[in-house]
Amino acid sequence: MKTQFWKLSGGGNDFICFDNRDGTLPESMKSRLAATLCRRGHSIGADGLLFIESSPRADFIMRIFNPDGWEAETCGNASRCVALLTYKLGISPAEMSFETKAGIYKARVTGEFASISMTDPTDMRLNIPFEEEWSPAPVVHFIRIGVPHVVAFVEKLESMDVLTIGKRVRSHHAFQPAGANVNFATPRNKNNIALRTYERGVENETLSCGTGCAATAIIAGYLGLADSPVHMHTRGGTTNIIHFRMADSAKAQATAGKDTHTTELILEGEAHIIFKGEIDVD
Repeated sequence: MKTQFWKLSGGGNDFICFDNRDGTLPESMKSRLAATLCRRGHSIGADGLLFIESSPRADFIMRIFNPDGWEAETCGNASRCVALLTYKLGISPAEMSFETKAGIYKARVTGEFASISMTDPTDMRLNIPFEEEWSPAPVVHFIRIGVPHVVAFVEKLESMDVLTIGKRVRSHHAFQPAGANVNFATPRNKNNIALRTYERGVENETLSCGTGCAATAIIAGYLGLADSPVHMHTRGGTTNIIHFRMADSAKAQATAGKDTHTTELILEGEAHIIFKGEIDVD
């Protein structure tokens, strides 16, 4: 069965996308397609496989499958890419809403620029002691931006062995059973942070991670290292901009280890349609 696909990129995070609103691609095929098509050097190659599906509550549903075949809750850069594509195809207006497993997102597309209003983060834990011999930092931090993220602030970002240490942190017992994405960050000033990310499911360093950018910016905000908006500088050579708002007492609550509330989380950045193709999925 031949079907069209699009190759998309957001900050170097790349995706294969199918318009599956008619249900042509069955549920039983999706994990296998992700594992097969995302393999670099053997197929199209990508950080994830996207499906646009029909929604009774929004303009469409975005589903994302990692290269290991597992379905992820969401992805920030994929959200920007799929917003641009659906607008270009006439599936959605420039201001849209779409479903993810992490909740309903709102998006706005302007040229090649997409802005995503994401669901509020949860489960934040600051200053987790991490005393392994190979630890990237004495303490790390945890937050869920639809998907789980660990954040470590480091001094020597460029020389960091992200693949080896990221894999160890991702699989550490403290973050089981789901594991976590792992972000290594160095603040440049209150509005600029350099970032490298090891992504769960991809099981490698990626050139960019939208939810990782959001996770790191928010953690930095609670620690007094950053102020909104934060420009996140990733390995992909582009910049994601994170906007967020904290309650007045948020920093004091976070320091005391209490629940906090972050609202108005917005991810902004460029998205691109790289090419359109056709493939026999059988």
